[in-house]
Amino acid sequence: MKHGLIIINCILLTIGTCGGPLLTRLYYTNGGKRIWLMSFISTAGCPIILIPLFFSFLSRRRSNRNRNRDNAENTEGKTKILLIETPLFIASIVIGLLIGLDNYLYAYGLAYLPVSTSSLIIGTQLAFNALFAFFMVKQKFTPFSVNAVVMLTVGTGILALNSNGDKPAHESHKQYVIGFLVTLVAAVLYAFILPLVELTYKKARQEITFPLVLEMQMVTCLAATCFCLVGMIIAGDFKVIAREGREFKIGGSAFYWTLIVITGIIWQGFFLGAIGIVFCASSLASGVLISVLLPVTEVLAVVCFREKFQAEKGVALLLSLWGFVSYFYGEYKSGKKVVDKPLTPETELPILPDSDSVA
Repeated sequence: MKHGLIIINCILLTIGTCGGPLLTRLYYTNGGKRIWLMSFISTAGCPIILIPLFFSFLSRRRSNRNRNRDNAENTEGKTKILLIETPLFIASIVIGLLIGLDNYLYAYGLAYLPVSTSSLIIGTQLAFNALFAFFMVKQKFTPFSVNAVVMLTVGTGILALNSNGDKPAHESHKQYVIGFLVTLVAAVLYAFILPLVELTYKKARQEITFPLVLEMQMVTCLAATCFCLVGMIIAGDFKVIAREGREFKIGGSAFYWTLIVITGIIWQGFFLGAIGIVFCASSLASGVLISVLLPVTEVLAVVCFREKFQAEKGVALLLSLWGFVSYFYGEYKSGKKVVDKPLTPETELPILPDSDSVA
């Protein structure tokens, strides 16, 4: 089950990390100018989470009925519709507001930067992620994980050596610098959010299951969406969206709204994948995967937007693959040591009671 969840979350994170920035940049390069709208779209696809939550509820209700049927007293039990309790609900709202702010910062930067430049700045989040994870969740480092962080950070630094050549011709130097700095702040903030989510899991007073993680993600995305919705209202986005759709350079209104919907779904895959990896592994693992995929996004940006592909980007791609292999080889070695080590009565984990239903 856990290995299956890791694979699914890796696929979602891959699609979101590579597709989200490309679709957002496509919006900006074809006449789109509403930054708050793009921030809103980043988490507005959260209703799609209701689908797995619905099937999870049906599964819990079926298990509950079978348990009651086997119960000698035949007492009827009620299946909880929601698993999340008040402390986690409040924590999810706080995290959601931080994500809403981070979405705005990232969307603002991407409005003035090429995808390749934005990706290399976002890549710096891994170094901050490792730092925050060390202090917040006491992340343990192995030689392999340290090597991965170093290789991925060096790869990002190499990309930065030639970033000035990617400045769009129609953007001023001031806009480019502001976009650069805002994107850097977005990277640092998201590097803080991932360990914060892991810390929330560890401090929770209830058992953390994947359905509960989905509920937390739903609350988080709703809070982030409401944050950006207020920004849209203040900025007056609703007054100009219809006209912007009609004047969109590719396909007019039909393509415009299709792009908006698809972008929302793709970004939701990113957030689900990132939080899922934190649940299945750690915040550092999630940060490593995001950084590994950034050079892939660079290559796709070259293909889709004809951005320049310098030798530095090729070297960064190789270093990212090296870091990726190093990190997961270290995880494999660590996991093998745990499996080979026999459990003693002192180290065996107690069986937790089933909290999915109320007798």
